[in-house]
Order: sequence, then C-alpha cells, then structure tokens
Amino acid sequence: MTHLVFIQKGQAITDSLTVAQEFGKEHKNVLRDIEIQLLKLVEAGEQGWGVLNFERTHYKNEQNGQWYPKFDMTEDAFAIVAMSYTTPEAMKMKVKFLAEFKRMRQQLQAAAVDTSQLSPILQLLIQQEQQQQAIIQRQDATDKRVAVIQETILQRDDDWRDKLNGMLNGAARRSGGLFRDLRSRSYEMLESRARCDLNRRLRNLRDRLQETGATKTKIAEANRLDVIEADPKLKEIYTTIIKELSIGTLS
Repeated sequence: MTHLVFIQKGQAITDSLTVAQEFGKEHKNVLRDIEIQLLKLVEAGEQGWGVLNFERTHYKNEQNGQWYPKFDMTEDAFAIVAMSYTTPEAMKMKVKFLAEFKRMRQQLQAAAVDTSQLSPILQLLIQQEQQQQAIIQRQDATDKRVAVIQETILQRDDDWRDKLNGMLNGAARRSGGLFRDLRSRSYEMLESRARCDLNRRLRNLRDRLQETGATKTKIAEANRLDVIEADPKLKEIYTTIIKELSIGTLS
C-alpha cells in the first residue's frame, strides 16, 4: 500500500490522487467531489475554512510530462470528502486513513523540540522565527482564500459552454433566427422553469467579486453563464433547455 498520509510544512495531509487510488475512483471524480464540497462551503459562508484545509496544487504525470491539478487535504478536509463514500470497502479505507492521520500527528508531536532548556537568547531567536513564520502563513492563507473564492465563484467548464454554443448556433441556423435571440429566449425559459432572477444573481456575483478584490475587467466580464455554471441545479436545467431548443428546430 502507498503512504496514505504524509507530512508537509509540519502538517499531516493526504491528497486527491491518494484518495482516488485507495478508494478505487477516477481522479477526475474525486476532484469533482472536492469542488462540490468547496462550493457548499462558499454557500455556507465557510470559504475561509476551505482555504485552510484544501490546497489547490499540481502534479506531473511521469508518462507524458504534463502537469495536472490535484488537491492537498488536511484530516478534516479528507473527512468531509470521504463522508459520502459509504460502501463497506470505503468504510474500511476511511478507518485506515484516519488511523494513519493519528499516527502522523503522534509522530509530529514526538518530534517537537523542547526549548525550555535552551539559553534565553536561543529561546528568543526561536520565538521570533516562529512569529515570522506565523505571519507568512497568515498572509498565504489570505491570498489562498481570495484565490479560492474567485475561482469557485467563476467556474468555467469550457467544454460544456462550447457544446451549448454549438447547439444554439445549429438551432439558430435551422430556424433562420439569430443566436442572441435564441440565447435570450433560453435565459427566459430558465428563469421561468427554475423560478430565479438571473440579473439579480449576476449583480450579487459581481458584488462578491468586488469584495474579494477582483479587477474591474474580471467583474465586468462576469455574465449569466457564470451564474448558471456556479449553481449545479441551474446548470442541469439550462443544459436540458438548450437540448430542447436544439431538438425543436430539427422537426
């Protein structure tokens, strides 16, 4: 078995690759599960907790030399993601992960240096170093928090958008109408079917982006598709609407 938990920056963590391998899941599905939990944390106003416990990073595929995204996770983050894995095999694996987290915590505690017997000067130097590291870590956490909020708010699934635009373009050609008119109609159908106000949600989205320090350009570029994509329910309904509009022009 591979190492389930490892120490990084003085903390016991695991990552999405390890979770995918040990739970027998595709890595892309584990990434999706994590993104869903991050979105729920944002909706609950707990995005700061998400920043501190989930770290977006990358790994290099040794076969093709390409870099791909992954997440590093604390024990608490792992517990949230693994909560939905409920098969007997998954339960056994969760127990193994949690036991390994406990072992790593004990290892870190045992490795802690007792500075009480050092000279006052050395103790002062160590204390100053620890304070400096704490400042750096707080700044890193703040930067990550802003980045995660903006990335979560403005999710982009380019394949999904390309497919929808392709279907709308085809429907517009077949019906002899204009693409922008069909797009407007699709938004109206979504608002009626999902009982939502896209313009109001777009204003809220831009307000949240402004609060996180996004640039004026990024705020101005936010659109109703960003609103739809950020809400899994709206995304599903809107996809169905576009398919209906496309099929309707085939007859």
